[in-house]
Amino acid sequence: MTHAAALLLATLALAPGSSGASAGRPGLALTATPGHLALSGSARATMWVANPGARAVVVDVARAGFALDRRGRPRAAQRQGPRAAVSWIAVRPARFVLRPGANKALTVRSRLPRRAEPGDHDALVLLTTRPLRGAGVAVRVRIGVVVVVRAPGRVVRRIVVRRPRVRQLGRARVLELVVVNRGNVTERFARGSIRVVLGDGRRHATLRAGQRELRPHTNGVVEFGYRGRLAGRATARVVIAGEVGRPSVARTFTIRP
Repeated sequence: MTHAAALLLATLALAPGSSGASAGRPGLALTATPGHLALSGSARATMWVANPGARAVVVDVARAGFALDRRGRPRAAQRQGPRAAVSWIAVRPARFVLRPGANKALTVRSRLPRRAEPGDHDALVLLTTRPLRGAGVAVRVRIGVVVVVRAPGRVVRRIVVRRPRVRQLGRARVLELVVVNRGNVTERFARGSIRVVLGDGRRHATLRAGQRELRPHTNGVVEFGYRGRLAGRATARVVIAGEVGRPSVARTFTIRP
């Protein structure tokens, strides 16, 4: 998930989106910055929503749960897990009109409940557009901004890796590595910070993963594609680079190529 722009969750097009667009503006567009909000305890922050499109829109604001599937794909979650912060946050205003080229400041507030479990808790602020009455264009865009609220207390950072397995995918092979976050804060892995060195005694190859996030008390699958075949007894040395507050991880496994 990128933090530079809000997460595009869904676009429902019931009529051509370019209807009425000018040469310099798309027919319908919505942006939010920042695309990721981090609040410490009971606090507040400002989110800016802009309409770079050619049509005025009504924007409805709602809250939802947030989840990452095992391969890191984000989604809005209907069921709220134990680390959800949906009931902790409030956003104002809840509805507003944005003219073409205009922007609006939203206030996001967090209020921690009593005895909140230490660590990171998250929610999603959903921004959904709808046309002004009589506009004649039924196009909707929904984007989501991730809000992470950190409750005070002892921070636990612990990453565990499980034995990787090889899966055939056409002519290529995919090495699947399960990474477990047993800590209470969201872990963010920069591109290349998770790597696997495959070897069979005669040759070796270094595989590097892209950028990933892992929420507290969840696990994710990191995939590495490679070609060729390892002969005989093969090993996979998994290395996850450390950072301030998080120690590095290094383990070596025997695998079936």
